[in-house]
Amino acid sequence: MGEHHHEFPKTTVTQVVLATLGGLFAPALVIFLIVKMLFGVQASHLVDADPAIQQAVVEERIKPVAQVEVADNSGPHVDKTGEQVVTAVCSACHAAGALGSPKIGDKSAWGPRIAQGYETLIKHAIEGIRSMPARGGNPDLTDNEVANAVAYMANQSGASFKSPEQGGASHGAAPAEAAATEPAAAPAAAPVAAAPAPAPQAKAAAPAAPAAAPAEEAKPAVVAEAPKPAASGKSGEEVVKGVCAMCHAGGLMGAPKIGDKDGWAPRIAQGYDTLVQHAIHGVRMMPAKGGNPGLSDAEVARAVAYMANQGGANFKAD
Repeated sequence: MGEHHHEFPKTTVTQVVLATLGGLFAPALVIFLIVKMLFGVQASHLVDADPAIQQAVVEERIKPVAQVEVADNSGPHVDKTGEQVVTAVCSACHAAGALGSPKIGDKSAWGPRIAQGYETLIKHAIEGIRSMPARGGNPDLTDNEVANAVAYMANQSGASFKSPEQGGASHGAAPAEAAATEPAAAPAAAPVAAAPAPAPQAKAAAPAAPAAAPAEEAKPAVVAEAPKPAASGKSGEEVVKGVCAMCHAGGLMGAPKIGDKDGWAPRIAQGYDTLVQHAIHGVRMMPAKGGNPGLSDAEVARAVAYMANQGGANFKAD
């Protein structure tokens, strides 16, 4: 057999260098893209210097995706106690004395107010006064519930008021109770109209029945037009003055103050839809719908546009 000698081509230094660089290029590209992505994610997040805000952000990220709230409409309305109303609504300002409100338990601050009398304090709480919105910003509270809360806070600070829950005078009825009292009055008036009358008069009244028919035909038109004004809801300015101003007027709990362009700029950059979703569902220290579940989504959106536009935005609400 013949001997065959195969000679392999010699590898030069240039070829070795090029092969090495080619092998390192792909991993280097992958590492570069990963680092760039991480820096991009980090840059998109706003840094909150306040530890309390950072803690709130963490809690916001780990909270459940959805919450189920079951409304209990099984029975008539039962007024909340003064302590319940204060804990849920009034303590937002009165616990720390925010916006000039008297702190609960501060006898020197409550003294001049207690001197005005229980009825005057209730009237101020129901209608609103100075920085305090009507009913503490929760229009769902009844007059009795507001009266209970006033007595509870004032009594903690040296007063001796007797609230409706303690047997004091009632201050208005709940909507359900007021509606129930009106039908009850109708049967009482019926016997007067149904007083015994001679038979000839009854026969004479019979022909008048057809004349009442045209009046029945006019009712549907009036009823159909009535709901239209209520569907529009409150304006953004009304919602801000009634609810949002409680925190945003003075920058309470990290809320951006109305008109503070520096405070609103990073939030405006997130976009109108994002701000509306934060306002509806709540974010950080701000509760859903500013703590007033009675607001519609459209009313919240108008309030967001109103405040953001005061801070330099150009949002357009419906």
